[in-house]
Amino acid sequence: MRRVTAIVPALLAALMLVVVPAVNARADLLGGKMTLRDENKMGHDFDQILRAQQNMVGDTYITDYVAEVVARVVTGKRPMPFHVKSAVIANPLINAFAIPGGYIYIFTGLIQSVDTESQLAGVIAHELAHVSQRHVVSRIEKQKKVTLLSTAGMLAGLLLGIAAGGGNAAQAGQALVIGSQGAATAAMLHYSQDDEREADHVGLNSLVAAGYNPEGMPQTFEIMLKNKWYDNSSSMPSYLSTHPGTAERITYLNDRIARMPKEFLERKDDNTRLKRVQALIRSRMSPANTALAYWDDMKQSDYTPMDWVGRGITLERLKRLDEAQTAFEKALSLAKDDPLVVREAGIFYFKSGQADRALGLLQKASIMNKDDAMALFYLARLQAEAKQYGEAARNMRKVNELVPEDWEVHHHLGMILGESGDVFGGNLHLAYAAVYSMRLDKAREYLKRANELAQTQEQKDQVRELEDAIQARAQIGK
Repeated sequence: MRRVTAIVPALLAALMLVVVPAVNARADLLGGKMTLRDENKMGHDFDQILRAQQNMVGDTYITDYVAEVVARVVTGKRPMPFHVKSAVIANPLINAFAIPGGYIYIFTGLIQSVDTESQLAGVIAHELAHVSQRHVVSRIEKQKKVTLLSTAGMLAGLLLGIAAGGGNAAQAGQALVIGSQGAATAAMLHYSQDDEREADHVGLNSLVAAGYNPEGMPQTFEIMLKNKWYDNSSSMPSYLSTHPGTAERITYLNDRIARMPKEFLERKDDNTRLKRVQALIRSRMSPANTALAYWDDMKQSDYTPMDWVGRGITLERLKRLDEAQTAFEKALSLAKDDPLVVREAGIFYFKSGQADRALGLLQKASIMNKDDAMALFYLARLQAEAKQYGEAARNMRKVNELVPEDWEVHHHLGMILGESGDVFGGNLHLAYAAVYSMRLDKAREYLKRANELAQTQEQKDQVRELEDAIQARAQIGK
């Protein structure tokens, strides 16, 4: 539902990982310990800021797959002190990170770079080990005295780097953060070798306990090292900059794995869903010419239906609509009952202005997979264009239930409700769109209008909930 607009600087994840917890830490940390409640608050605040500023993947086919891999890894980590929550960031960097409170973020660049699910699970297991072993929190506690900073100043430094996508502005943003926080924060920008060794040890244990092939963990680190020697722009594994000693850790992991039972190494992954997710990411989020070169290098006789879909999406991005339509029709001829193939064909026909063809496909896709947010999203938009506001609102509300904090979904729902005559509901959801994109002044404008329109007790309660949501966002990081 969103487009990739910029590349996050390679150090961003590391900065955010430690800066936000430092901002939120309370003065009573003098000699004290952070509670699980403190860690949950840190994680929640960080998550809200990140979602407002980054291109979060809203396609539930992708996010559900990642969440299932994460959940499987967590089964090997019982007991886990937090309820783990995952999200996918639309960014080509090979990166992943987890923060206190059990929040884990996977970059699309990492998903695209792995060959097997065990490799993806290996990074997830390692990151969750950093959380369960409280490596970041322990560093904060060891500072003994945490300087409380202006949230606005701190975020200004971070956002300066984000908006620039690198270069001098990004360096200036980093300098602002470091200058405000001082040497103590600078020392926390990297995990220590001891932290990494423990995360490797604990993570490998959970990977094995979850039923994955343990070789997945060192294999992913080897992929990252290999990428290090190629193009050092969008594909540079920023993961390496925040996780030191990778080469030595690969040796350690391989030594441990060599002593494991043979049957662990014979475990096989079912990579079917991974490959389908990768086709979506490559076609939507890679440079279009690069994606097309990938499919041009393949023999078309070897194409799966999803390869035809990926080729079609890429050609549509390149405005080669006739060729794109041919690709989608080929995919449908091979897999007319595949929900993902049907959905993507429906989205293509919606974008290319063929409403009748799109309607049948999107309806079919949403019936086959009632939890497919993308199918419902485009179906609702199509119905709104046909002025079928009742059905459009019902379907967009379903999308809102599946991805409740997606500002774009709230925006479209607000527009649909407003056009249907529900002015109160329109203003309410446009306000939430502004809340979740951190445009709080605009949110307050819509709040005022909704408050003036509220008549029933239910509407007044909804206004109060909106007020609370705006207030909560305004307090993040304070």
